[in-house]
Amino acid sequence: MTTNRSAILALAAAGALWGLTVPLSKLSLDWLGGGWLTVIRFAIAAPVLAYAGRRGLRAALTPRIAAAGAIGFGAVILLQNAGIERTSVSHAALVVGAVPVMVALMAAALGHGVARPVTWTGYGLALAGIAVVAGGGGSGATTGGDLLVLASVALSATFIVAQPRLLAGRDPAAVTAVQFAAGAVVALPHALAFEGLPPAPSTGAAPVIALGALAIAGTLLPFWLFAFGQAHVPAGIAGAFLNLEPLVGVAVGWVGFGEAVAANQLLGGVAVLAGIALSAYNPREEGRRPRSGRPRAWRPRLLIGT
Repeated sequence: MTTNRSAILALAAAGALWGLTVPLSKLSLDWLGGGWLTVIRFAIAAPVLAYAGRRGLRAALTPRIAAAGAIGFGAVILLQNAGIERTSVSHAALVVGAVPVMVALMAAALGHGVARPVTWTGYGLALAGIAVVAGGGGSGATTGGDLLVLASVALSATFIVAQPRLLAGRDPAAVTAVQFAAGAVVALPHALAFEGLPPAPSTGAAPVIALGALAIAGTLLPFWLFAFGQAHVPAGIAGAFLNLEPLVGVAVGWVGFGEAVAANQLLGGVAVLAGIALSAYNPREEGRRPRSGRPRAWRPRLLIGT
């Protein structure tokens, strides 16, 4: 029970920290373009993870893993940053909140397991809450920006569904380090071609601090916390906590960026929390046996936020 509580707390902390990525990216974009923000964010995080997973780096250095990182991190974050530049913090965070449901739908379509009805109900309630909050709008939101973030979400969900096969038998830190590095490499030509060399900060220290926080608090820490949580609870429960990401992002948009909030949006936020609780409530999952009487094989899954 103590371990499970620690796992739930770790998952909640990871979801909350990932909720800071959109606001921190918005602040960092006052200094850097989306390309350089992608390059520097992953260039800071990759060496730390590579050192932590150094014993597994040789097994992780494969073309498939690098290609997955180039698309799942590099292309995804490039699209996301481009969208964040063109829309509001709250809208971007809410669109990113569609990841858990999209992952569940893709996994079910590919036969990777079907969630329980109560889990789907929780996902639906959380998604409905997200839609209610989105209906209230946000200052600076545009349809084009929202669509770019949505494209990044679709690509990210595909990456998450494919990731377990790449992780099987390998060190998660080493795999993610290689993928972070590949993401930085694939974003570098875009940054050089369309943004030139990165400029010196001209708007004070805030964007520099935001970038450092994005690399550490928005990338490294949630990865470790989520990996710990996933090691002790079923993947369906772990995935539910990704719904905290849009909720935190929207709250920061309201409070920190002065974006409008209405009573129905607050009710939508409550629905998101209720949906997370419903999706995570699964008291009998551990120890269940299939009809054949044989224990189910545990299959590791890692869902990584943005």
